[in-house]
Amino acid sequence: MTLRSDTSVLANKERPSGLKSRLFAPATVQKMLAFVSLILLLVFFSFASPAFMQVDNMLGILQATAVNGVLAIACTFVIVTGGIDLSVGTLMTFTAVICGVFLTYWHLPMWTGVLAAIGTGALCGVVSGTLTAKMKIPPFIATLGMMMLLKGLSLVVSSDQPIYFNDTENFYRISQDSLIGYLVPSLPIPNAVLILFALAILSSVILNRTALGRYTFALGSNEEAVRLSGVNVDRWKIAIYGLGGAICGVAGLLIASRLNSAQPALGQGYELEAIAAVVIGGTSLSGGAGTILGTIIGAFIMSVLTNGLRILSVAQEWQIVVTGLIIILAVYADILRRKKL
Repeated sequence: MTLRSDTSVLANKERPSGLKSRLFAPATVQKMLAFVSLILLLVFFSFASPAFMQVDNMLGILQATAVNGVLAIACTFVIVTGGIDLSVGTLMTFTAVICGVFLTYWHLPMWTGVLAAIGTGALCGVVSGTLTAKMKIPPFIATLGMMMLLKGLSLVVSSDQPIYFNDTENFYRISQDSLIGYLVPSLPIPNAVLILFALAILSSVILNRTALGRYTFALGSNEEAVRLSGVNVDRWKIAIYGLGGAICGVAGLLIASRLNSAQPALGQGYELEAIAAVVIGGTSLSGGAGTILGTIIGAFIMSVLTNGLRILSVAQEWQIVVTGLIIILAVYADILRRKKL
């Protein structure tokens, strides 16, 4: 009885320190800093330009974040394993082109184009995962090769011409319409943003509440230990890359619906902003740590920064310079964060 009482007291004494350690964990601090940075950016650009806080501009930021945020979610799963995926941008484009082929060239129902885009993304992700897991090609090289391959295939399949969805009724509604706007006319939030948040919630559940999520963190923490414990590491790694590819298919649908066309030359460069958003949000490039919430915050930071610089008439080349600096600083912050662990 005394022992039970002492144990209970000891447990009660340990709880505050456990809570404190979670509150001040490097990943949590990084998310808090990212959120504060987002607020500061919004305040700065609001004072710098009256046009920044206009409704149309805010909607534009939300639309841009929807695409980049979905790609960043795809990257999060791969980066948590300790890998990298440089093909997410061109994969997004390729899935949009495939959707265009189904709907515009072959005149099939819209649902077939949606499934084709997501399925094509998953298949390409499985191929990247197989190259990494089975053939032991480093993720950087495997996905770099996949990036170039998909860029070429997009141009070949589309005959180097944009594919327009003018004959596909209601396709634009996937991204541009507003379900909330019908219910609350004063809040015309695009459907693309709803899809982003719904996907973020689903991805967070997968990452934190399923076997796939547990193995995603485990692979990033110590892949060899997972392998020695008897787990089929290759199968889980391929599944993770396949899931990331399917999410890229969703991004392809969003950008095709937003532009009402599949632009085969588009896509390259999106991977840099997606990876930057993931790292800014607190996901470690060495693997084993990361959250979907942090990634979404990072995606909003990238979109607000890009939009704000454009509103201030900063030249395009300097916008690219700023993006590059942010990526370097984010990676350096990740290095410092790892040293403290």
